[in-house]
Amino acid sequence: MVQKKFQELDLTDAFLFAAALEDAETCQLVVELILGRPVGPVMVQVERSMLYAKDFRYVRFDVFASDEMKVSYDLEMQNGHKAELPKRARFHQAEMDATFLKPGAKFQDLPESFIVFMCTFDPFHAKKYRYTYREVCKETGEELGDGSCKIFLNTKGTNKQEVPQELIHFLKCIENSTEACAEEMQDDRIRKLNQKVAALKKSRRLEESYMTMQEMLDDRAAEERAKALAEGEVKGSARMLALVNAMIKDGFTADIARLNDDVEFCAQMLQKYHLN
Repeated sequence: MVQKKFQELDLTDAFLFAAALEDAETCQLVVELILGRPVGPVMVQVERSMLYAKDFRYVRFDVFASDEMKVSYDLEMQNGHKAELPKRARFHQAEMDATFLKPGAKFQDLPESFIVFMCTFDPFHAKKYRYTYREVCKETGEELGDGSCKIFLNTKGTNKQEVPQELIHFLKCIENSTEACAEEMQDDRIRKLNQKVAALKKSRRLEESYMTMQEMLDDRAAEERAKALAEGEVKGSARMLALVNAMIKDGFTADIARLNDDVEFCAQMLQKYHLN
């Protein structure tokens, strides 16, 4: 897979996304665009890991933020179609909650929290720009009031009349983080976000970090391919050895030489001995 040049990245790339939202003012702007209301100054951590216990799987948040009211925000960029997205959101919520309360603390002290997945695909196939989930009683329609909220954004939405224009502009510029797109939106907050992205793309230090990260990923991918190839060769050798032994046992010794030259015959024999 050909990797994009650093200057070609947009906010769908996790690297640029985290770099942009690491700036507290930019993160606040994005949260306000998502929620459609002011939230006030925020504190931000990018790629924050939460480990409940060493024997269990841990969560690494793309962007974790909290505001002056102690409301927490987990912001995740999601490019691949993930069928397990709802349960992933549940796991993120559980990990957040488990780390907030110290022994003896009251459950009432759990802060309000938002888990936000920004998707470049429609996660629930209803063509909505935004899907908002809260715990609601099936029988009465009343909210549980546990303070948790899960939001899934969709850059491919079509319900323009049901959401603020600012949110639509933001989602368009996630996939096209360019000055031309920002100018087309004629939205001051989108222009401000784009200016931050443009400044980051001029950072030589950040570009070097990106290139180093890509080299590490390429090296890891090459190692995994080599390992898979080696494992395949070992499995293939073991399979052919089993086939030869079976043919000798059944008296087909004279036909063993055909295995190298006759592909169709080899396939037939593998099927005969259930080794394919």
